[in-house]
Amino acid sequence: MKEQIQKNAPAASGAVYGLGLIGAAIYFISTATSLWVGVLGFLKAIIWPVFIVFQAFKHLAPPV
Repeated sequence: MKEQIQKNAPAASGAVYGLGLIGAAIYFISTATSLWVGVLGFLKAIIWPVFIVFQAFKHLAPPV
């Protein structure tokens, strides 16, 4: 059972990333005011986890 869970874990994270990509693309493209802003929005949708990790580290890091 444990081996089966470990084999399915990457597929589950890929599904979450895929749904996040679709949702982010819809959001960024729907708020775009021009074609190039829409293209930029799609590129942002591809790298959306970077923004989440950056914000998480910014809030979790101890004050310097």
